[in-house]
Amino acid sequence: MVDITLSGLAHSYQSSPNKGEDYAIRSMDHVWEQGGAYALLGPSGCGKSTLLNIMSGLLAPSQGDVLFDDKRVNELPPQERNIAQVFQFPVVYDTMTVFDNLAFPLRNTGVPEAQIRERVHEVADALELTSHLKRKARNLTADEKQKVSMGRGLVRSDVAAILFDEPLTVIDPQLKFKLRRKLKEIHQRFAVTMIYVTHDQLEASTFADKIAVMYEGQIVQFGTPRELFERPAHTFVGYFIGSPGMNFLEVDMADGRVVCQGSPLDVDESVQVAIEKALAGTATVKLGIRPEFVEVSTEPCEGFTEVSVDQCQDLGTFSILSVRLGQVVLKARVEEGRTLPAQRAYIRFPPEHLGLYVDEYRVETGGIHGKEDGPHGEGNGQDGEEKA
Repeated sequence: MVDITLSGLAHSYQSSPNKGEDYAIRSMDHVWEQGGAYALLGPSGCGKSTLLNIMSGLLAPSQGDVLFDDKRVNELPPQERNIAQVFQFPVVYDTMTVFDNLAFPLRNTGVPEAQIRERVHEVADALELTSHLKRKARNLTADEKQKVSMGRGLVRSDVAAILFDEPLTVIDPQLKFKLRRKLKEIHQRFAVTMIYVTHDQLEASTFADKIAVMYEGQIVQFGTPRELFERPAHTFVGYFIGSPGMNFLEVDMADGRVVCQGSPLDVDESVQVAIEKALAGTATVKLGIRPEFVEVSTEPCEGFTEVSVDQCQDLGTFSILSVRLGQVVLKARVEEGRTLPAQRAYIRFPPEHLGLYVDEYRVETGGIHGKEDGPHGEGNGQDGEEKA
């Protein structure tokens, strides 16, 4: 296993790119440390598969380097990188048995037959394929074939990393959770580096110890599922992670107070100072808060802002309340048993759960705890190296 380092990496499918929009991957520095279980999460078209193919050697980057430990591998073909890649659709030899499919990568490298049998049975046991070893691959179901594809990546003990490109696309929804858990168990058992590409936040959070969130060709945040939820470093992360996503309110200053859509908001003095400073530089300034942390009252209270109620969705153990502040629609989660407002409501944003975003990146103030993130800090995947 190796550390996989992306240094100044960028890629464009155009012959003469001259602006950011021309790049599928914008300049980034990132490190995947050996032995980790990672997810690469983002919407379709954000550059996830392009980045994976660059690491595996199927695609040469336009700029920058791919390093395995300290060795530059840009010119090495896939077969010389010791990378296993599992694609969206199963890649198996239908005329071979499951045993022979799993043994194929080992036989290609001259591993003794006794070691092959031992390793194939070990991997088959982990993937619950032991009872199928003598069956022809063409007789398997789609999910069984995909497990064979995964097994062919796992069977090599010398593999530097296994890259999964949305491997559960063809799997029955009922089996997806089981296979995600199985992959997690396999990672813990074999301690091989795994990078799992997906657009599904549930898949990412149930498999990975750390998640890299991609947006418009950049890694905008790298962290644990909890960090992504509680402290999104970019407005896209706040929107993309969570259901419903984070609320964002574009704010301004009026008569010495922070306002949104003309309505004054109660914020800490340190937050107000940071907002005034950012607005002086003509930046776009937003406040962000998760629906789970919005406080809701049916009666006027000090520090609460009046809003109109649009609708309420009863989801059993809780309800999602949609309220309107001017033209801005906000979501609030209300636990079961609470009285729900009908037409008017009053909301408050607890300062410990409120995020300040300047030009889409989170910044910190004395009123919001933690180190600074943002365009010139850590956690955005642009400036400085990210360590797993």
